[in-house]
Amino acid sequence: MKESFYIHPSAIVDQDVKIGENTKVWHFSHVQSNTKIGENCSLGQNVNIGNNVSIGDSVKIQNNVSVYEGVTLEDYVFCGPSCVFTNVLLPRCEFPQRGSEFYSKTLVKKSASIGANATIVCGNTIGRYALVAAGAVVTKDIPDFALVVGNPGRIVGWVNKKGHKLTFDKNGLSACKEFSLENELLLEI
Repeated sequence: MKESFYIHPSAIVDQDVKIGENTKVWHFSHVQSNTKIGENCSLGQNVNIGNNVSIGDSVKIQNNVSVYEGVTLEDYVFCGPSCVFTNVLLPRCEFPQRGSEFYSKTLVKKSASIGANATIVCGNTIGRYALVAAGAVVTKDIPDFALVVGNPGRIVGWVNKKGHKLTFDKNGLSACKEFSLENELLLEI
């Protein structure tokens, strides 16, 4: 039976890993045991996926990203180059905290995008279609459709499903410069 996914010869995939159809795991990446990766995903060069991680369908993880145990990525999530996830709030080498009982859970919901070099502190949820700017540091939950920048990350606006920034008139109606009101007026929040 032919495999329906691609693993580059330099990548390492541990035992008990489930990989969906048309997913690609590129150069020098490591997928650890008991991980589930959905269909049509792309794991770039030098990506590390920890034990027991769940990754949805059509997720794109760019180069040099580590998705540690305790992190869940839903469908269509984008992780920019070198973005960082954590899983322990108070790491101490002298007092190791290994094992899932020590990890704070992080959830990145459907279609959220995380920019290059952003840091996601564990224990937080990033909402659907949220857009975390390059270099931002997420230290608290991010609601659906929020645009987050800075350190610490703060909401500076709202985006539509395609990531275009919304503007609001005096009546609270939203519009996007790229689209007419008739095409993109509704925001599902």
